Amino acid sequence: MSGKLVALVDGSEYSRSVCEHAAWLSARSGRSVELLHVIGRRHAATGDFSGAIALGARTALLEELSELDARMGRLAQNRGRAILEDAEAILKGQGIEVSSRLRIGDLLVELQEAAADADMVVIGKRGEAADFAKGHLGSNLERVARAADRPVFVASRAFKPIAKVLVAFDAGASALKAVDHMSRSPTAEGLSFRLVFAGAETDESRRALEGAAAILEGAGLAVETAILSGAPASSVVEDAERWGADMMVMGAYGHSRIRSMIIGSVTEELLRGCRLPVFLFR
Repeated sequence: MSGKLVALVDGSEYSRSVCEHAAWLSARSGRSVELLHVIGRRHAATGDFSGAIALGARTALLEELSELDARMGRLAQNRGRAILEDAEAILKGQGIEVSSRLRIGDLLVELQEAAADADMVVIGKRGEAADFAKGHLGSNLERVARAADRPVFVASRAFKPIAKVLVAFDAGASALKAVDHMSRSPTAEGLSFRLVFAGAETDESRRALEGAAAILEGAGLAVETAILSGAPASSVVEDAERWGADMMVMGAYGHSRIRSMIIGSVTEELLRGCRLPVFLFR
C-alpha cells in the first residue's frame, strides 16, 4: 500500500511514542511518514500604558517588547526544528521513509493542508501542557479527533509490540467503517481481534456483532466476540485489560450536535480510561 501518514510531534513526553507508533504503522502498511510540528501564534500582551508613562519611555518599551517577541519566535522555530530532527532520527533508525514540515499558525488549518493527501493522522494522547495526574485529554487531540475526516491513531504514553486488538463495536456507521478498514488493511495482518458490544444482548446486537466478525474472518483474521454488560466505557476498558489487548479500535463522534454529545462523551471516557493506543474512525 502506498500513501502517507502525518504524525504530529510537539516535544512532549508523547513525541517518541508518536514516532514509534508511526514507524509501526508505516512498516506494516508501506506508507511514508510526514512529521508535522506547528508553532501557535502567541503574542505578548503589551497593554496600554499611555496614561502612565511618557511617550519616549512608551516607545522604547514597545520596541523592547517587539524585539523580545522576535527572539521568542526565533527560539520557538529553533526548538521546532530540533524536535523534528530528533523525530526524524527515530524513524530513519527504523528504516522508515520520512519527511518533515515546520509551520506557524493554527494546528487544524496546518494539519488540514498537510493531511490533504494523507491516509491517517497520528497524535499523542496528551501534549506537553497536559496534566497527567488528572487524566485530562490533550486539547489538541480533542480538536483533531472532532475535525479530522480520516482515521486518527492516538498513541499511548509508550510503545509496545501490538498483537491483540480490541474493537469497541456499537453497530454504528463509524464502527462499521473501522471494521471494514481493518479487514482491508495490511496493518491488521497476523493480529488477533476481539469485537465487544457494550449493552443489552438482543437478537439485533448479536446479529450486528456476528456480521462484523464475519467481515474480519473473511479477510483471514482471527476473531472472537463478546457482549458486555455495564457502563459502555468502563466495561470496554476492563475487558481490554482482562484480555490483554495491545490496541483498541473504535468509531468516534457523531456528525449531529446531539449525536456528538452522546457518542462523543463515551469516546472521551474510553480515551481517558484506556492506556492503549486507540485507532479512531469517523
